[in-house]
Amino acid sequence: MKRHKYILYWALTALTAGLLSGCVGDLDQYPHIEKSSKDVYTSVQNYRQVLAKLYGSYVMSGQDKGGGNKDIEGTRGFDYMRCYFNLQELGTDEVAMISYAADNQTGLSFLSWDANDVWVYDTYYRIYYTISLCNEFIRNATDEAIAGFSDGDREQIRRMKSEARFLRALAYSHALDLFRDVPFVDENSTIGNYFPPKYSAQQIFDYITSELEDVALQLPVQPEYPRAGAAAAYGILARVYLNAETYGCGDHYNDCADACLAIIEDLGYDELEPDYSRLFGASNNLCTGEILFAFAVDNDMAVSWGASTYIVCAQTHGSVAYELGVQNQAWEMFRCRSPYPDFFDEDGDCRNLFYTDGRNSKLEVFGDKTQGYFYKKWNNLYDDGTAPKTTDGVCTDLPIVRLADVYLMLAEARLRGSDRVTDNVARRYVNQVRRRAFGNNTHDISDIDFTLDFIFEERSRELALEMVRRTDLIRFDRFTTDKYLWDYKGGAPDGRSVDSKYNVYPIPYAEQTANPNMKQDY
Repeated sequence: MKRHKYILYWALTALTAGLLSGCVGDLDQYPHIEKSSKDVYTSVQNYRQVLAKLYGSYVMSGQDKGGGNKDIEGTRGFDYMRCYFNLQELGTDEVAMISYAADNQTGLSFLSWDANDVWVYDTYYRIYYTISLCNEFIRNATDEAIAGFSDGDREQIRRMKSEARFLRALAYSHALDLFRDVPFVDENSTIGNYFPPKYSAQQIFDYITSELEDVALQLPVQPEYPRAGAAAAYGILARVYLNAETYGCGDHYNDCADACLAIIEDLGYDELEPDYSRLFGASNNLCTGEILFAFAVDNDMAVSWGASTYIVCAQTHGSVAYELGVQNQAWEMFRCRSPYPDFFDEDGDCRNLFYTDGRNSKLEVFGDKTQGYFYKKWNNLYDDGTAPKTTDGVCTDLPIVRLADVYLMLAEARLRGSDRVTDNVARRYVNQVRRRAFGNNTHDISDIDFTLDFIFEERSRELALEMVRRTDLIRFDRFTTDKYLWDYKGGAPDGRSVDSKYNVYPIPYAEQTANPNMKQDY
C-alpha cells in the first residue's frame, strides 16, 4: 500500500486554505490574500503547510475533493497539469480526444485555436496562480522576514524558499514554452492594482535559467520524496536549454549537456529503473533512481480529476480497466493517431503499449469511438498487482523529469553540436534506454543510426503521454509543417500543414483586455 509520508498537501489546514484561496477573473489575475502574512508565517510548520499548497497547486484545482471550492473563479475548474497536458498533447499525433466537441477542445485538436480558447485561458491563469503563490511564499522567507526564528528553523525555511523558487521557475518554463513573451511578476512586484510588464522570451529565458542554476546548488542531492532536489532543477534546466533555439534564445546545447551531466556524473543518477511499466503505476514513488521529480497523487486524500488520474483513466479502454487497476473508471477518451504507432515497429519493445484488438490505427472519422488505438502505458497498480481500494482517481504519481529523458536530451544536445561528450558516450546512454525497452542489447544502435531523426523516433517511443510531445514536434520542425502529418492535423482527414503561428499559444484575450502591456496580434 502506498503511503505518502512526505508533503501532505491534501491535509492542508483551514489556516492555509484561508491564506491562499484565490479569486481570478478577467480583470483580477492574481490571488487576493485573505489572511495577512503576519498571521500565517509564524512557525516552521505553517511555512511547511503553505509550501505544500505550492506543490498542490499543480495537481489540485480547489480546496475540496475533486476540485470543489476551486482556487480560480472564471475557469472550468480543472487542475494545472490537466490543462498543461491538453495543450501539450491534444493537437499532436499522440492524442485524439474523442469528446473534443463537448469538452471545448476543437481548437486544440485541429490546431485552430484563438485567443478566446477556454483551455488556453485556463492554462494561462493556472500558471500565474501558481507563480503568485510562490511569490507570496518567497516574499515571506527573506532573511529579514525570518530573523526572529532559531538557526535551525531559518535553515529549514531557506530550504523551503529554494523549493518555492524551483516551483516558480517550473511554472515560468511552461509559460515560456507555451506563450513566449509573457507578463513577469516576482516577490518584488507591487501588490494590488498593477499591470505586470511584458518580458520578452529572452528575458524570461534568462530569468528561468539563472534561477535554476542557483537553486540547483541549494537543493539537496537526495531530497525527501517527492520534494524537489538538485536533480529536478537540473532536469528542467536541461529541457529549457535544449529548446533555447526554438524560443529564439540562441544555441545552448553545451549548457543542456552540462545540466544532464550534472545529474549523471555529479549527482550520481546513472541507472534506469529496470521495469518500464513500474514508472507509470501506483508504486512509482519507489522509483526514485529514475524519477527525478514527480507530483504526488493520492486517490484517498487528494482526489482530483486531473493530473495522472486524467491520463490513466482517459487512456483506458473498458476491456482492460481491471487489468490496469481502474475498475469502473475507464473514460475511453484518448486515441493515438496514425502514423504514431509505426514508431513501435520493432518486435519486443516493452513500450509498445496499445490496445489494438479489432481496431484500425487510422482515424477515418474523428471522434468515432470504434477507431484508433488505445494506450495501456499508465496504470493504477501496486507492485504486488493489487489496486487501491477506493475508486475516485488513482494513486499513480505524475513524473515530470525522468533519467531516461535526461539520457536522450544529452544525446540530442551532442547531435545538435555540443562538445561536452563524444558520439560514443552519448550513444551509450541511448542504448541503455533501448536495452531496458527490449531486455537485451540486440537492438543497440550503431554509429550510422545515431541521427537526430532517430532521436526523434526514440523520444516518441520512450516518452508517450508525458507532456513533451508538442515541444518535441516544434523543436524538430514537425508540428505545424508538412514534414510530418497525422490524422486530422489541421482538421484535414489525412493531415495538412498549418500557419506557423500555432507553434505558440496566444495570450488570452481577457488578459490582453485587462493588461494593456499584453496586447498582441495573433
